[in-house]
Amino acid sequence: MLRVALIGCGRIATKKHTEALIQNKDLFQTVAVCDIEKEKALNCADILEKRTGKKPEVETDYRELIKREDIDAVIIATDSGSHYEITMEALSNGKHVLVEKPMALSTKHADEMIELSKKKNLKLAVSFQNRFNPPIQELRKKIEEGAFGKINYGVATIRWNRNEEYYKQASWRGTWEKDGGALMNQCTHNIDLLQWMLGGEIEEVYGVIKNFNHPYIEAEDFGGAIIKFKDGKVGIIEGTTTIYPKNLHEKLGIFGEKGTVIIGGLAVNRIEEWRFEGEEGHPFMKLPDPDTVYGFGHVPLYKDFYESIVKNRKPYISGEDGKKAVEIVLAIYKSALTGKPVKFPFEFSTEDMKGMKLKVKG
Repeated sequence: MLRVALIGCGRIATKKHTEALIQNKDLFQTVAVCDIEKEKALNCADILEKRTGKKPEVETDYRELIKREDIDAVIIATDSGSHYEITMEALSNGKHVLVEKPMALSTKHADEMIELSKKKNLKLAVSFQNRFNPPIQELRKKIEEGAFGKINYGVATIRWNRNEEYYKQASWRGTWEKDGGALMNQCTHNIDLLQWMLGGEIEEVYGVIKNFNHPYIEAEDFGGAIIKFKDGKVGIIEGTTTIYPKNLHEKLGIFGEKGTVIIGGLAVNRIEEWRFEGEEGHPFMKLPDPDTVYGFGHVPLYKDFYESIVKNRKPYISGEDGKKAVEIVLAIYKSALTGKPVKFPFEFSTEDMKGMKLKVKG
């Protein structure tokens, strides 16, 4: 069994990371859980004890935790702004890392995380769990088979709602220093899927961001972008947390000369259009929505992380993979700041956005 520690015991940890550890309890021994707020760590420990029969230790200082020799790997589910620092310390102490999205908030930090994991010969995996959604896996097979012929373009649409109460639950949300806005936090999953399906190197990104309805945060609640790939494909992004009165849907569309696929539902979990020669429809068009927008992908994500370590292979979503969505979002931010398309490669950080006025007067 792989001995792990869960660092960060807030919303996503209690809803999905504990579930993944419980469902994979034959693969993982949760040695400890850690949060700067001890009550949150105690809550995670109680959840795990009730479902596995074993209570992990409760810690509040991750720095001491990652020095321990009885821990092989760490799962990082803290606020986005701390992912880089904790990952670097964990890797430096010889621990494999599974980190929540976004892996970092700057291109430079993402590169440093990847480089250190390689230098230390350790696994670095990123939590883009929607890649494991059954409809997404079906779409990926079609792309790898060449069933679309030439792929022309793809569209990622995220139409969600986040209210003031959501942002008040955690002071880091919506800040340039520790989070970013709707694109970096809520939309990064679908942006990852879009770039994964389209593939190829990106030439440039042109983006627009606005803050329509959330004057109490620094960052955007709406973003739109055009991605130009070097091989001619085009990606289109529309992402927002302004939809009235609640989450509407999340969709991914891929359009080619011989195929059309649209996957929708609450969390890109249900096929809406599936059209290839001789195929009009798919059994996954009737799948139910998951219980939350997080979907069901954390369980297979954890299994893959385990296998990447014991079989010494690349994780399904590696650090290099995880960087790509971060890079696109940062390119959108830089484009919005400068008013110009951003050519790849480039360097940028969410902190470079500090001082930009986004509020839209209504």
